Amino acid sequence: MPSTLALSMPSPGAPLAPATIERRALRDDDVRIQIAFTGLCHTDLLLAPNAWGIASFPLVPGHEITGIVTEVGANVTKFSVGDRVGVGIMVNCCGVCANCQSGNENYCTKGYVWSFGWRDYDGTITFGGLSQSIVVREPFVFRIPGDLGLDVAASVLCAGVTMYAPLKHWHAGPGTSVAIVGMGGLGHVGVKIAAAMGAEVTMLSRSPGKKDDALRFGAVSYADTTDPRHVRRARQPVRPDHQHGVREPGH
Repeated sequence: MPSTLALSMPSPGAPLAPATIERRALRDDDVRIQIAFTGLCHTDLLLAPNAWGIASFPLVPGHEITGIVTEVGANVTKFSVGDRVGVGIMVNCCGVCANCQSGNENYCTKGYVWSFGWRDYDGTITFGGLSQSIVVREPFVFRIPGDLGLDVAASVLCAGVTMYAPLKHWHAGPGTSVAIVGMGGLGHVGVKIAAAMGAEVTMLSRSPGKKDDALRFGAVSYADTTDPRHVRRARQPVRPDHQHGVREPGH
């Protein structure tokens, strides 16, 4: 089996260390990717010490993966060598249950397979993006637009889609109001996406120091959740102040 260099944790809480890992030989529906960037998020940090008791070791974290296609299987039709692509948290599912058939693979009744720290259906452990290459089934590979840098695209594959999915589901857009709670790893992406979709965005945060960033990222209003007056005002419709640009809710 082909091998590649990686940063691996041999056991829960162990430090990351260089290691050689094996990637499977290419199957007919597989895509081999030379990894350029990978993000690390809350899930990586919790699986590393096995805080949830669900991780398999050795562990190679990273599930916000971008890179370049270097090889494709015989039945792959969507990608060619040289394509810019990304991989998120999912790398396999049963494909036949009602949820998978309806495009809701994340609710696969057999259980979808994570891109790292997980047992695949064949019993092998999946290894994530802190490595030089990865092999992934075609349905779980996504094309990265040419005008989007692979470095900034990585976080879209987990944090970005986590925020985009509910905004899309609830039809965020012009004429709608959206509140984003917290200006952390997900929150700042949520503000940008909701604003880009045309919604009026209110940032709810207990950190007043994040107000300027929230407004700069596209929010039209900020509410300090430690101040009951702000919370009450945030219940009111927000309208941009065309003279002063942005304001706190209710002002």
